[in-house]
Amino acid sequence: MISNTLNWNNKTILIAEDEDSNYRYLEMVLNKTKANVVWAKDGLEAIELCKQHIPDLILMDIKMPNMDGLEATRKIKKIYPEIPIIAQTAFAMENDERLSLEAGCNSYLSKPIKANKLLEVLTTFLMSD
Repeated sequence: MISNTLNWNNKTILIAEDEDSNYRYLEMVLNKTKANVVWAKDGLEAIELCKQHIPDLILMDIKMPNMDGLEATRKIKKIYPEIPIIAQTAFAMENDERLSLEAGCNSYLSKPIKANKLLEVLTTFLMSD
């Protein structure tokens, strides 16, 4: 598995995800890479935690309470245009990917997210430093 060869101990990944089980899964996959993981439970918290931690990458759930992921992405990109944001959503409609990219997301993953696919996409953004 790809995660055994990745060492992101110098990287911070912000996960914006309101569902506890989805967060726990992503955290489990990312823990194997030694990345520092920060959890935001909605879009508003994602913006605040982004300012506090300035992550290397953000995994952004699209459907969240208080502020959805598209709005949070727009706001974060105004402040930190260089931070890659990967949209993640269970509502994998053709339109969702387009809306995510238009909002400023750099890439898109549909749920359920497979561990190898997640790490493959993150590698393209985290290894380009």
